[in-house]
Amino acid sequence: MGRLDGKIALITGTGGGQGRAAAVLFAREGAKVVGCDLKAEGAKETLAIVHDHGGEMVSMAPIDISTETGAEGWVKDAVAAFGGVDILYNNASWPVIGPFETATAEDWHFTVRNELDIVFFVTRAAWPHLIARGGGVIVNTASIAGQRGMAFLPQSAHSATKGGVLALTMQFASAGAPHRIRANSISPGLIASPATQVYVDDPSSGFARKASQNPLGRIGYPEDIAKVALFLASDDSAYVNGVDIIVDGGQSIML
Repeated sequence: MGRLDGKIALITGTGGGQGRAAAVLFAREGAKVVGCDLKAEGAKETLAIVHDHGGEMVSMAPIDISTETGAEGWVKDAVAAFGGVDILYNNASWPVIGPFETATAEDWHFTVRNELDIVFFVTRAAWPHLIARGGGVIVNTASIAGQRGMAFLPQSAHSATKGGVLALTMQFASAGAPHRIRANSISPGLIASPATQVYVDDPSSGFARKASQNPLGRIGYPEDIAKVALFLASDDSAYVNGVDIIVDGGQSIML
């Protein structure tokens, strides 16, 4: 028996990194997975990996779910694919990273659209379908950047949007409780992924320097996040609601 047997899981951003790791793990644990991404080739690769492992998954790509129309369209098609939704994993995000003082208005709005709007629009579209199932689970990807200042890698817009995701998570938990909908978030630390690889590969970057100081002696990997997402998506966390779990090897609490 898998921990997600009989569950239908919608996962955003399955073209690589944490989304791919979650799609593979959730399917292995028995879920029927619906994914999406802007990157068609990456989404296709993830679909093939899941199918090669004997899992069930469909994927829509390229698709932009940072818009109201795109989010509603994807959720409609995703729900139709397997007949409902039990788990919504808001994983996808796309920030513009850089110093606050040189950020443009477009940098700011791009990040808000692709890290905060994307969570709001997708969740709002999925909400009535979760209620119709008699409850369900929402897992949001936040970040330690939403809780701490990031001196080693300036990212004000990213920090602001992830702080917003943390706040939305609590509101989803409050609004969802009467409908048996739980909502929790994950705050990853320094994770190796396609998006961060450029920083990982540059030994002079603040990211690489900070990663080398991790208390556990290594950087995090997408699978580290996917395993926590699995816990939050499963009945193992049936009494966990409105909580954020930091997954960073203890780095953010060490002097």
